Amino acid sequence: MSASLQRLFPDPGPTTVEEQYSQLDLGSLAPEGRPYVVTNFAVTVDGRATISGRSGAIGSSTDTEVLQQLRTQVDAVMIGAGTMRAERYGRIVSDPELRGRRERAEKLAPDPVAVIVSNSLDLPWDAGLFTSGYGRVVIFTTSELDPPKTATSLRIMRFKGEVDLAAGLGMLRSERGVRALLCEGGPRLHGNLVDAGLVDELFVTLAPKLAGGTGPNLVEGAAEQERELEPVWLLDDDGELFCRYRVRL
Repeated sequence: MSASLQRLFPDPGPTTVEEQYSQLDLGSLAPEGRPYVVTNFAVTVDGRATISGRSGAIGSSTDTEVLQQLRTQVDAVMIGAGTMRAERYGRIVSDPELRGRRERAEKLAPDPVAVIVSNSLDLPWDAGLFTSGYGRVVIFTTSELDPPKTATSLRIMRFKGEVDLAAGLGMLRSERGVRALLCEGGPRLHGNLVDAGLVDELFVTLAPKLAGGTGPNLVEGAAEQERELEPVWLLDDDGELFCRYRVRL
C-alpha cells in the first residue's frame, strides 16, 4: 500500500506517493538534443547529503518509496562511481509490480538504462547491476581499461581528459532514445550537472535530522551562482518534507 502524505502546496489535502509520483510524463518535456533531467536526493536540515558516506541513512521508508516510484517514470537512471561503490546497486527496478507499471501505465521498457559516470572504471563488478543480466548499462569514462565481461549488457562511452556530460546525454537521446533521465547522485555528479546547466527538476526530501560533520551537500563542488527554482509541490509525512522544484530558465 502506498504511503499516505499531506499535500501542503499547492491545493492542500491528502495524497499518496503513488498518486503524486506516477503519470508525470517527463519524457514529453525533453528539450532538443538531450533527455529531460531530474534529480532525487534526501538531505538533512543542516544540508548533509550523506551520513558515513551513504545517503540511505537520511531518508525514511517513504523516501525509499518515492525513489522507487520515480524510477518508474524515466528511461534511464544515472549514478556516479562513488554512489555505485557505496550502494552496490542491483536491478534498478527490483519490484515486478513496478516493472509491470512501467510497461502498462508509463509505456516504458521494464528496466531503465543504468548510466554510470566513472573516470577510472573502479567499480564493484560483482554487484547485482552487472551480474543479474537484466536491463542495460552505459558507462561514461576517461579510462582506456577494458571492463570485465558482465552478464548485463554493457556499453562503454570513452572521453578524453574529462567526461563531457552534455555529449553523453546527447548520445543517450540520439542512440538510445532516452527522453527522461533520473540522477540519483552522488552530490559531486549532481554539482557537475548543475554547473553544466543540465538539470531541469529537483526532487528533494528534507529529513527532520541534523548530521553535523563536514560531509557533502546537495550540489557538492558546484560553482557559487544563484540559480532560481520554481516550487511545484510540497508534501509532508510526519515532518519529513518532499519537495519538487523546476529550474527557472
